[in-house]
Amino acid sequence: MTEAIRIVPAAPADAEAIRALVVAAYGHYVERMGKEPGPMRADAAALVALGDVTLAWRGDALVGMIAIRMQADAVTVGNVAVAPSEQGNGLGSHLLALAEQRAIDAGIPLVRLFTNARMTENLAYYSRRGYVETHRATDGGFDRVFFEKRL
Repeated sequence: MTEAIRIVPAAPADAEAIRALVVAAYGHYVERMGKEPGPMRADAAALVALGDVTLAWRGDALVGMIAIRMQADAVTVGNVAVAPSEQGNGLGSHLLALAEQRAIDAGIPLVRLFTNARMTENLAYYSRRGYVETHRATDGGFDRVFFEKRL
């Protein structure tokens, strides 16, 4: 029997596991993009210190994470990473729903996120979940596609 997923806030001791998860989840994009995607360059310990990271564990394995920033006018999802072994099983959708629920609970009617234009599968993924493309821009040397979802 497969162990259930546990959703918990990240702790400082989780930073290295987060880094390993992000590398596993995003590593296949390096060749396509010609460089490491933004999430692979992020400082996991700094994100955890901000209190913005929620983790998904299956047993002792970190299988998913989401970085959520609560703002006055919107909840911003900075990163969603799912272990390759869990991709296609609905964990990413569950983590997005968590961000949406946090927005609803806080009375915030909008969730924002972005992805890289070369992560073409993500463009369709977010659209299928009700996110609408708002614009495209070059940001930090990355061609990004910005989305939002009104709740």
